[in-house]
Amino acid sequence: MQSRIPRQSALEHGTHRADNDAGLSDELASVVGGARRRAVRDGDRQVDTAHLLHSLLESDPETRAVVGDGPQLARLLGYLVQRSIGYGLRWQSGVEDSGSVPVVSGSTGYSPLAAAAMECACVRAAGREGPARGTDLLAAILADPQARAVEVLARAGIDPRAVFARLDDRSGVNQECGEAGR
Repeated sequence: MQSRIPRQSALEHGTHRADNDAGLSDELASVVGGARRRAVRDGDRQVDTAHLLHSLLESDPETRAVVGDGPQLARLLGYLVQRSIGYGLRWQSGVEDSGSVPVVSGSTGYSPLAAAAMECACVRAAGREGPARGTDLLAAILADPQARAVEVLARAGIDPRAVFARLDDRSGVNQECGEAGR
């Protein structure tokens, strides 16, 4: 019997992935691994910001605390689960892109926005002289209003700008990456 779960390409197992994961804490590397598995399971060609957000919320208590709790968090997780079983079908054919980052067609790995968020998380962490953590990645994701994760947060009734402000208040680091912090 053949597995219904698509296999990751050799490129996704090679140095391209290892280079993107340099500078991440062990916990965040685990989150990224979870997002990759979710993307493969969902049949998506790339890890996008919604995959990253979903994995962050499942794995990182600090991220959950910043996003909030109660009914809004439950609704957010519900939207993310629905996306993995069909809610995001309209996104599967396209590449997540805000237009500020060149799109590489046919690539595997991260969407342009997710790749930019990963880089920005490392820049934010450099301000602390440590590895990137979940809250660094969350701030980087929220910095682009075109990110799918931002859309999902808004649909769940969570103001992405308010979450971003709480992150900056908590960290004391107001690092901007490219057009971050809009």
